[in-house]
Amino acid sequence: MANSQGARAGRAIKAGQNSWIDQELDESVFQDARLGRRLRALLAPFAQAPGQSIPLVCQDWANTKAAYRFLSNERVTEADILAAVTAP
Repeated sequence: MANSQGARAGRAIKAGQNSWIDQELDESVFQDARLGRRLRALLAPFAQAPGQSIPLVCQDWANTKAAYRFLSNERVTEADILAAVTAP
């Protein structure tokens, strides 16, 4: 019984987190829609562990490499990311 309650609570947190991410990035526009999806995917684990390093948050080499690849992509600028997060 406790496990099912914990699982429901975990789903509620993730659902709330996804709605927060969706709300923050609602007006984001990237040159490629895949970049917007990648930013959404990156924000979820970072929201769970604010202030932690990228390798710690990503938990494995593939996800860490994907995060660094996204952040070093020439088609993604700091202004693009900030515009997505700070849009009114």
